[in-house]
Amino acid sequence: MTRRAKSSLCRIASLFAIGLVSAAPAFGYDLDQAYRDALSHDAELNSARAALEISRHRVPQARSQLRPAVSASAGINQQYVDTNVAPSRDFTSQNYGISMSYPLLARQEVEAFEQAKLQFSVSEAQFLVAQQDLILRVAEAYFDVLAADNNLFTIEAEKRAISEQLAAAKRNFEVGTATITDQQEAQARFDLTVARELAARNELDIRRAALAQLTGRPVGVLADLREGLTLQPPQPQQEKAWTERARENSLVVQQALLAAEISRREIDRQRYARYPSIDLVGQVGHARNSSASLVGVNSNSASVGVQLGIPLYTGGAIEARVREAQASLEKVTADLEVARRQVEQGARQSYLGLVSGLAQVQALEAAEQSSKLALDSNRLGYQVGVRINIDVLNAQQQLYSTQRDLARARYDVLVNGLRLKSTAGGLAEEDVRRVSSLLTERERVTKPDPQSGQPLQKR
Repeated sequence: MTRRAKSSLCRIASLFAIGLVSAAPAFGYDLDQAYRDALSHDAELNSARAALEISRHRVPQARSQLRPAVSASAGINQQYVDTNVAPSRDFTSQNYGISMSYPLLARQEVEAFEQAKLQFSVSEAQFLVAQQDLILRVAEAYFDVLAADNNLFTIEAEKRAISEQLAAAKRNFEVGTATITDQQEAQARFDLTVARELAARNELDIRRAALAQLTGRPVGVLADLREGLTLQPPQPQQEKAWTERARENSLVVQQALLAAEISRREIDRQRYARYPSIDLVGQVGHARNSSASLVGVNSNSASVGVQLGIPLYTGGAIEARVREAQASLEKVTADLEVARRQVEQGARQSYLGLVSGLAQVQALEAAEQSSKLALDSNRLGYQVGVRINIDVLNAQQQLYSTQRDLARARYDVLVNGLRLKSTAGGLAEEDVRRVSSLLTERERVTKPDPQSGQPLQKR
């Protein structure tokens, strides 16, 4: 085979591969994938992760104050001595030493170490709060895109139906079977729908940009809810059970509890400033030519002992710091009660919103069926002459609005379910995967066009 033939075959193979890739269907981008992308891209979560690392490194710093401290020193001095009783001398003095200190009684440092561990626990809770907040932000942004896309799809379908009605009204007016009023009303509806379509496209672009900002990647086709999906109520189905969980298990409450414990230990730490401190100290040294009278003499020294420190008078600073710590404890205790009341109210609102949303979904599902029947009746009446064009348009708009509201209500139920778990401190990645399992990866969703009965394709 010639080189030219080989080159032609390579080009044909490349074009064939490109054709296969371009013909491959686009896979849906679901909620779980969006959350995983946001985990590494979201700036707020990265900030919380860095704050957690900062707090982690402060624990060994506090522990170091309870461990031995060893230091070494060395010095070389060139000395010149000139006295009236001896000739002048010029010599080098060298000193080497190692000193050690080990705290035997250091109550303030013990409390500081315990506070550092508690502060690290606070940072862990703050990081978990940031994770839960990211789940909620991604879920809200994700379903906002779906709602905006569904709204645009509904408006486009409504515009197609109105355009057909407008064309029919024009034909009927030309043959004299309809008045100019039908044509004008259809034209007004069509113009208004075009304006709504422009606004809906802009809203969809904004929602896509918001989700892309969280995930760090362009937003393509999103997986949507499966057809015929039945949303489940929260478990347990008692409002009191969720409010009690929130008061006890909320991460915000856990942070407030830890802050109160830190403040209590701060009172003890400041009080211990009055107590004596005891350190075990030791030193080993070596000196050469340490003085002018001992030229050329080398010496070694070693010492070990216990050092006692007692604050006798600090000008009232210790007492003032204790009172400050006591006032701080009162504040964080009040903040704890505020946190409990807020999460209790948040759990109540989320629970009632979820229950109300489920009832709204059921009502809208019934309304959707009724609207379809009403549209069929109006279309039939228009064909036999007992209904006018505006009746059909009103029925169409009612059905489209019901379908849009139904989709939005379903999305809100899922988000409220995640928010309810967040108030109780139980929101985790498993919940994201559970919601994502309710979605189906499909590029196009078909719905019947109420005007023609043919399936409409959704982006």
